[in-house]
Amino acid sequence: MAQKTLTDSTRTGAVEAPGAPSAKRWWILAVVAIAQLMVVLDATIVNIALPSAQADLGFSDGNRQWIVTAYALSFASLLLLGGRIADLFGRKTAFLVGVVGFAAVSALGGAANGFGMLVTARALQGAFGALLAPAALSLLNTTFTDARERARAFSVYGAIAGAGGAVGLLLGGVLTDAFDWRWTLYVNVLIAVVAFVGGWMLLTNHRDAENGKLDVPGTILVAAGLFSLVYGFSNAETHDWGSALTWGFLTAGALLLAAFAWWQTRAAHPLLPLRILLDRNRAASFLAVLISAGGMFGVFLFLTYYLQLNLGFSPTKTGVAFLPMVGALMVAAQLGTTVLLPRIGPKVAVPLGFAVAAAGMAWLTGIDNGSSYVSAVLPQLIVTGIGLGLVMPASMQLATGGVTAEDAGVASATVNAMQQVGGSIGTALLNTLAASAATDYLAGRDATSKLVQAQATIESYTTAFWWSAVMFAAGAVIAFLLFRRGVPEQDPDAAPVVHM
Repeated sequence: MAQKTLTDSTRTGAVEAPGAPSAKRWWILAVVAIAQLMVVLDATIVNIALPSAQADLGFSDGNRQWIVTAYALSFASLLLLGGRIADLFGRKTAFLVGVVGFAAVSALGGAANGFGMLVTARALQGAFGALLAPAALSLLNTTFTDARERARAFSVYGAIAGAGGAVGLLLGGVLTDAFDWRWTLYVNVLIAVVAFVGGWMLLTNHRDAENGKLDVPGTILVAAGLFSLVYGFSNAETHDWGSALTWGFLTAGALLLAAFAWWQTRAAHPLLPLRILLDRNRAASFLAVLISAGGMFGVFLFLTYYLQLNLGFSPTKTGVAFLPMVGALMVAAQLGTTVLLPRIGPKVAVPLGFAVAAAGMAWLTGIDNGSSYVSAVLPQLIVTGIGLGLVMPASMQLATGGVTAEDAGVASATVNAMQQVGGSIGTALLNTLAASAATDYLAGRDATSKLVQAQATIESYTTAFWWSAVMFAAGAVIAFLLFRRGVPEQDPDAAPVVHM
């Protein structure tokens, strides 16, 4: 295997460190997976602990959402900068700094004595996550060049990206019930120690874009644009779509991102080279990640409410309830990237996954106040997990495949940005639609009746599930129209360099 890898690398112009054992790349995958899990967990792990944190620190309901939003804002707006830093200064440096910084500010958040300290720690978590996540993904892109091994590596990474939110709900519930809400943040220190030691021992710090320069105007434009976009959608949750804080920031975000795209055609060292976006399969993959992340919140967010408020599940039991979906997603991830994608190509595999996920969400709309988890939730979660497992890992693999080594970081950052922005858009849209459905149901009925109120919440959940199904169905159509026919082949001239 080692001889084969060296031969392939030599033929494509790649360089492998002399004497590096072939098994080393799988240890690198384990380290990258651990670090990525830490980042993905923190998008949801704190959610379940929020009521406990609010009672302990005494902040208002209006401030509660900023514990989640602060993380999303800094993470999304700084991702492209983080990816470019990894290309310019080395992925090992970016990875290790990201791990240490993430652990340090997590400890700061765990020790918070008030709202200001906690929300600051969450914003800093997002900033270090924006450095860590693209470095981790680009490490996979430059470590695995053999098509079969690369498919396995991305099936693991994609499964973590897709299932990490559900694992975060489980871990958050367990830690909150068994210990204290602060441990949903302290746990990152333990994870980071393992990731740091592994990264220090296994990674090398080659800089593929060391002769490049940072595109400062582009960095400012895209950071401000993504911040405005995510902030605008976040305001739609707490205000309404007619609020100046919503449409004003959404408009500003769109204008800033348009200015960023214009500047990238003229910059000497563009932050996001447009050659990354112009590949048809890659562009389709970015959209697939965006749509799947948006629709997934219909599963995690509203089903969490349903299980706890309507079925009376504890935080821990709620997390356990999502495990079958996680298992289905991981199995489908292996099947999709190692079997379906190499045989039938993304034009069939990805739309098939979206269609299965849409069917699962549509089936989930059958819930009621007296429903059983085993019959009305469990099968639907498994079906949805299978669908998402076919979409996300394959899309992430195609989105970063074939880029040159110097662009690996920024391509990886773009994937993460699509996932984060998609989640923000999905949360805002589904929350708004769900609230409207509940209001419409209460109109003309006795709003003081507990039975009526309970049914109104069911209407809000099922409306969110239907719209998630619509998102996935739209994803199936878009993926079918945009992906090229056949099995994608990696361009030998664009093969990433192997640095072990």
